[in-house]
Amino acid sequence: MSCMYRFFTAALFSLAALFAPALAQEFPDRPVRLVVPFLAGGTVDSTGRILAQKLSEQTGQQFIVENRGGAGGNIGSEAVAKSNPDGYTLLHTAPTLVVNQFLYNNMPYDADKDFAPIGLFAVTPVVLMVSNDLPVKNLDELIAYAKANPGKVSFGSAGVGTIPHLAGELFKSLAKVEIVHVPYKGTSAAMNDLVGGHIQVLFDLLPSSLPQIKSGRVRAIANAGTKRPAVLADLPTLAEQGLKGYDAASWVAVVAPVKTPAPILKKLRTEMGAALKSPDIVKRLSDLGSMPGTADEADFRKFLKTETDKWAEVIKASGAKQK
Repeated sequence: MSCMYRFFTAALFSLAALFAPALAQEFPDRPVRLVVPFLAGGTVDSTGRILAQKLSEQTGQQFIVENRGGAGGNIGSEAVAKSNPDGYTLLHTAPTLVVNQFLYNNMPYDADKDFAPIGLFAVTPVVLMVSNDLPVKNLDELIAYAKANPGKVSFGSAGVGTIPHLAGELFKSLAKVEIVHVPYKGTSAAMNDLVGGHIQVLFDLLPSSLPQIKSGRVRAIANAGTKRPAVLADLPTLAEQGLKGYDAASWVAVVAPVKTPAPILKKLRTEMGAALKSPDIVKRLSDLGSMPGTADEADFRKFLKTETDKWAEVIKASGAKQK
């Protein structure tokens, strides 16, 4: 019996190896759903539609964006994690993929175990701004002012657990300052209060901040990532201004259910890699204030590990929690 079992097992593996190339070659042979776990209109949705359009052009098969918002991205993410792992349901997501596990109790999925990484599509810079009412012109002056006025400087964000909020908490930790977090229901309200001088500091994504910076309604103090984006190339990063190790940026990426066949994952990475090298994609992302990412599996896995470890430490130190 054991010999027969080994024979049939070997035969099955041989058949799988034989059909694997054909599986990848034929994929996709029907429309692919690209689930965005947020409502339409935001950065994640916009970049998802850019990618879906490009992949549709490259493969000759439709990639369709499906918005499934709610619970900070958990509803759409859970739906993909529990979907059929055949490559036809993918998740186009944001840093919530790695941070929500530290913010929410009783998560409906495991970010590490339930998804297979495909690629990092884009990185969106974050910028540190202050109100024009605040008498500071650079990072050193901001830190000195905050230390001289502990608890009297407030920073806004688009909500608890968002990258702008975590960027502020990381700043507090590395700069050793006491500034008060004021969460808003969205970026617009926070920006309005910064312009009005009701809050003093705001970390925000560059695309939504740039008009206010260019108009002079707020004062940009530093780029929050490790690189200076082209649209704010004259503005030094926080690390360049002395806050070593500081790095905060938002991003969008694509993952699949973990049991998706390896040949299909490889095909998806190949197509995404080709899209990221396309001049029109590079330009469209640049127009949004973003930079192309990577479809290299090892690089993307390393990136996710770095982001997970960094934000886990920041969230633990801040005590941030979502209901």
